[in-house]
Amino acid sequence: MIMEQRVSDILENAKKVIIGKDEVIELVLTCIVAGGHVLLEDLPGSGKTMLVKSLARSIDASFSRIQMTPDLLPSDITGLSIYDRKTDDFVFHPGPVFTNLLLADEINRATPRTQAALLECMEEKQVTNDGVTRTLAEPFMVFATQNPVETAGTYPLPEAQLDRFLMKLSMGKTEREQERQILERYRDQTPLEDLKAVATIDTILELRAKVQQVTIHPELMNYLQDICIATRNSKDLEAGVSIRGSLAFLRAAQAHAVVMDRTYVTPEDIKLLAVPVLAHRFIPAGGYLTGKEEADIMHRILTEVPVPTENWNS
Repeated sequence: MIMEQRVSDILENAKKVIIGKDEVIELVLTCIVAGGHVLLEDLPGSGKTMLVKSLARSIDASFSRIQMTPDLLPSDITGLSIYDRKTDDFVFHPGPVFTNLLLADEINRATPRTQAALLECMEEKQVTNDGVTRTLAEPFMVFATQNPVETAGTYPLPEAQLDRFLMKLSMGKTEREQERQILERYRDQTPLEDLKAVATIDTILELRAKVQQVTIHPELMNYLQDICIATRNSKDLEAGVSIRGSLAFLRAAQAHAVVMDRTYVTPEDIKLLAVPVLAHRFIPAGGYLTGKEEADIMHRILTEVPVPTENWNS
């Protein structure tokens, strides 16, 4: 009961800063609980950075931000060894990846070489420098942002790196009433500065331990697998979801159940997560797919795959 209250506290705390984006907050927290990375794709000023900062403060986690630019070097991210005349030896100076939550702002503005420097960090949770491997903090998560409109001076993320993001999310459209609430709240307040931690790193690690205990009915496992197989058989795609994607889909469904205070997965978990977990992993049959086109293909696949009916909590 205490653990479930902590999840609710984190969600409510973040909602003090991010208004009208409850589902996005739940999905990002799902990624944190699942131990996955997040790619936030939206226009500037939509609240991507604010969302990451509010969750970092809510969890009392260490936070680093990197502004990705074309002149950024891999060592600017991972750290480097510098000669120390006093000790007559090289001393390693850790880069910003040595943190809990890392925000890579406008990741597609960095060169492919610099983007690749994040690959080992994201997949292996470690950094190798001068033959020495250093383990990153636990938990470690990368939140990357990119602007879907501006393409000048950018380097699109390769499929290998996209596949390492558990979810690709968008803040979505802000309705008039939501915008008014934002204006009213921020008129004489600074919600982010006033935000206090309501959970600790240990809370997140305990939640992660609960993920593997979440049960999934055999019929729902078939349903999840059928969706993944359908992407591989789609005529619109050169290649569908990989096995890595299937495993990510399963882990995300279990983590979402934990966030929703359940010990079992439901069809709703799977349907909700299909687009953010799977759509960015597609390789199109002809040319580039926009985020909306990826989502449209995924929604069409969901309508074609039968949803099983059963008593899922039995």
